[in-house]
Amino acid sequence: MKNKFIPAMILVFLQVSSACSQTTTRNIRTREYQQLQKQLATGWNTWYNNSVMSYVLLPESFAVNLYLMDGKVNLQRDYFKVSKAAKRQEEIVLGLRSDDGSYTSLTCKMRATTISVQTATEGNDIVILITPQQGQSPPSHRLIVEPAILWNRPGFIGSDGSHLVGKFNQKTITVSGVESPVEDSYAPATVPHFIFTLDREIHLYTGKPRTSEEIQSIIERRRKEQIDRTSQYGELTEAFKAMQTILSWNVIYDASNGRVISPVSRWWNAGWGGFVLFDWDTYFASYMCSLFNRDLAYANAIEITKAITPAGFIPNYSSPDDNISWDRSQPPIGSYVINEIYKIYRDKWFLEEVYDELLSWNRWWPNNRAINGYLAWGSNPVPDSLKTIDKHDAQAAMYESGLDNSPMYDNVPFNPKTNTLELADVGLMSFYIADCRALAEISDALNKKAEASELRQRGKIYAKQLSTLWDEDKGIFLNRRTSTGENDPHLSPTNFYPMFAKACSQEQA
Repeated sequence: MKNKFIPAMILVFLQVSSACSQTTTRNIRTREYQQLQKQLATGWNTWYNNSVMSYVLLPESFAVNLYLMDGKVNLQRDYFKVSKAAKRQEEIVLGLRSDDGSYTSLTCKMRATTISVQTATEGNDIVILITPQQGQSPPSHRLIVEPAILWNRPGFIGSDGSHLVGKFNQKTITVSGVESPVEDSYAPATVPHFIFTLDREIHLYTGKPRTSEEIQSIIERRRKEQIDRTSQYGELTEAFKAMQTILSWNVIYDASNGRVISPVSRWWNAGWGGFVLFDWDTYFASYMCSLFNRDLAYANAIEITKAITPAGFIPNYSSPDDNISWDRSQPPIGSYVINEIYKIYRDKWFLEEVYDELLSWNRWWPNNRAINGYLAWGSNPVPDSLKTIDKHDAQAAMYESGLDNSPMYDNVPFNPKTNTLELADVGLMSFYIADCRALAEISDALNKKAEASELRQRGKIYAKQLSTLWDEDKGIFLNRRTSTGENDPHLSPTNFYPMFAKACSQEQA
């Protein structure tokens, strides 16, 4: 197949909400953040949500996709790290990898075939090593390598006979193999491709010609770099590796919104139509990323904060097509996390980017979740036309807690007039006090004196209220039924959160 190319897309993608309903409206204020996202969305990485065996170059959106072919059945084109729970054909074990995609490793098993895949970058190129594992794969089991252009971006893909090719305005990318592919006219492939038998190692590369020895040398060097990076944590190496590795595998490119984000799971993203950002999950991811990657930390903290609703709260979840929790928020930990990240890197623009949203969110809680002077989890009434899951009932209020099915909330009535559970919540009030104090520190950093005073005063008010939930006999803070005034006997970690908020005495602690 010589000198044949198929157009991938000839339209320019416009990132405006009127052109695509999946675009999320975000108020981005700083040039620094715009530049940060541009820099993040650069180079080879596993950017494509629907497959961990899709190696994508940004900003071109050119992909090298790997597929296992099991006989002449329809080709599976997506690969996730799920198997039995989701009744998937494949079993993926994700391995060591860098955050920037300079090294990745995984193992994929599908029926009688198991392969390991390692990739590494060298300058603007990527090299890929596919190693069949022990056991003999049936002859009908093959590896298919396909080029692609993702997300309807402009460009052309094709083949010149010995290379797979992607052509763009200012760049041509060639994909080559050290080993010779085989011909199979009956393979379920619809674009130019390579097919390899799985009886030997397969070496792929982009750019200039490379030998198998050169490819393995590049991969080993990048692998060692990542091992050295993780080993510096000594006895915490495995803990760091677990945290850094899974966060990095969850990094994707959200093309509709032109942003890099780290949702909780690629599988969840697929089920929610492309991506889903949960409130405190994303703040937690941001906090963890801050230990090893400033830009990913900033991106995740900013993006979940920018999901703020017109009502002024960060939603429980945000996904495409305006599918968000219009009725409820989640625990107010954003200011605390962002302030802690700021203490590491000291970029004031980071605070300026999110300050207005954080202040709006802080003010929202006492206006919407106060009951008898306390704070309680809740859910506001919203129109049926909004696709909100479990709105204005006890379950929705439990979702706001982030502890969706905690037995703390078993048999706690929901009050449709106050839109809250009938329970003054120690955890929520502790979070809120910590939020007031952290946001006051952020206000100090931005020289917003009036707001800092307001926040400290509000923190004091709720700290005083929290003190009334102390049970001297039990020696712990207890939730209180607002309908009866009785302490609730359920215990959980949230009963210790006054220590996190520094809202208890040393004797109580």
